[in-house]
Amino acid sequence: QVQLVESGGGLVQAGGSLRLSCAASRRTPSNHVMAWFRQAPGKEREFVAAVTWSGTYTNYAESVKGRFAISGDNAKNTVYLGMNSLKPEDTAVYYCAGSPGYSGSDYYRYNYWGQGTQVTVSS
Repeated sequence: QVQLVESGGGLVQAGGSLRLSCAASRRTPSNHVMAWFRQAPGKEREFVAAVTWSGTYTNYAESVKGRFAISGDNAKNTVYLGMNSLKPEDTAVYYCAGSPGYSGSDYYRYNYWGQGTQVTVSS
């Protein structure tokens, strides 16, 4: 089973930037898709973005398009989420997840998950 470890969360003011990292314990098959989800208190887990390890395909939630960028580094088995122009409504625990080929927004179709990292955006 692949282990995922997120890092890079923290407290930032509105308009600021953060970069989250998700390190996988081993290389996953090239057809696997890596994604970021987030969950705010009292809300359902929400899809943020997904990327193929080849980097040829990305998928973003409408709420983050133009502000967030997902990318992967095969050599480091690491996926990143760059977040710019952060808003208070981006405050949530951010989770990294992987699936064998699925790149959509249904969280239950992702097979392995990290423990999450907290992002707090102050107004």
